[in-house]
Amino acid sequence: MSLMSFASESLKNLFKKPVTTKYPFEPAVYPERSRGHIEIEIDNCIGCGMCVRSCPLGALQVNRAKGLWAINRFDCIACGYCVEKCPKKCLFMKPGYQTPGEQKNEDVFVKSPEQLEKEAKQREEAAAKAAAAQQAALAKKALEAKKAEEAAKAAKSEEGKD
Repeated sequence: MSLMSFASESLKNLFKKPVTTKYPFEPAVYPERSRGHIEIEIDNCIGCGMCVRSCPLGALQVNRAKGLWAINRFDCIACGYCVEKCPKKCLFMKPGYQTPGEQKNEDVFVKSPEQLEKEAKQREEAAAKAAAAQQAALAKKALEAKKAEEAAKAAKSEEGKD
């Protein structure tokens, strides 16, 4: 009896569409909001470290001076906290799985030398502007103090005349 039910079921399945996907030959379609893995657009990264501070497992590292951003893929659980906290939105979740590997490795992304030079120039210009603004504020305070001193002298001389 069981052999006959099996035979009838297999005959039905001969004329139906396959239930499985043709994965290696067709790309997998991931559902919306699937987490996938973390990727970065390194040239947009400012190296603020907000992603590092928000990572619960400490899988990220940032070196602002060298323009490095590193992720330990084995420690990362793809929670997405770093993506949420990134102020420049240079981190994003890429749908799909990362390529499996045999060894524990760390992916390191490095900014281009041109980008590092550009950022260094921007920092220098910002520092120069801040220094100029600070000098202007000090000069203004000194001028106001001098005017106040002259006004006090004038008031004293007025008192002496009366």
